[in-house]
Amino acid sequence: MRITVKIGLLFAAIWIGLKMVLFATQVGASRYDLTVPILTNILCLLLAISIGLYLHKSAEKEYTNALGDIKNGLSAGVPYIIIVSVFLYFYYTKIDPEYNQHQRSEAAMQLEKLLDDPDDLQKMRDSNAEFEVMSVEEIRESIISNQEAMYSPQAVTTISLLGMLILATFNSIFITIIYRKLIFRQAPPPPERQR
Repeated sequence: MRITVKIGLLFAAIWIGLKMVLFATQVGASRYDLTVPILTNILCLLLAISIGLYLHKSAEKEYTNALGDIKNGLSAGVPYIIIVSVFLYFYYTKIDPEYNQHQRSEAAMQLEKLLDDPDDLQKMRDSNAEFEVMSVEEIRESIISNQEAMYSPQAVTTISLLGMLILATFNSIFITIIYRKLIFRQAPPPPERQR
């Protein structure tokens, strides 16, 4: 197994462990604050790509182009993304399904506040042409059904998978640029002469 893949799996295990520790130790309203898990997820993804690429380039003896380095960076990021996304699906399905219920109830309370205020209700109807002809109850059902789909474990997994993939791609590009300009300065091989 390539060193980049091993590093990606190692950092995925580190983040999963951290997420489980936070789940076990946080109580009350702090359980629903995702700032620490999201920031550590971003940090672990960045570290997986940067350390994996660094170790790969350190062991490499021949010249490589930038696209090869980006690919090697992604070979650390993609296993991380897959493992973390699968974990997130099982986490919100089996380990902490209460989180989704809490998000739905918070959204329902906010929706009730909007629908009870005539000014906010009119703004809502003005912003969406479909709501102009609907009753308040139909608007409530429409919005709640959209929120149910948005807070499902499948939607959370899909959004996190896509978001982390975009982040990993940008991180691989930027880390490759930094490594090539600052750390691994290599002269390109001399061009071959044609005879």
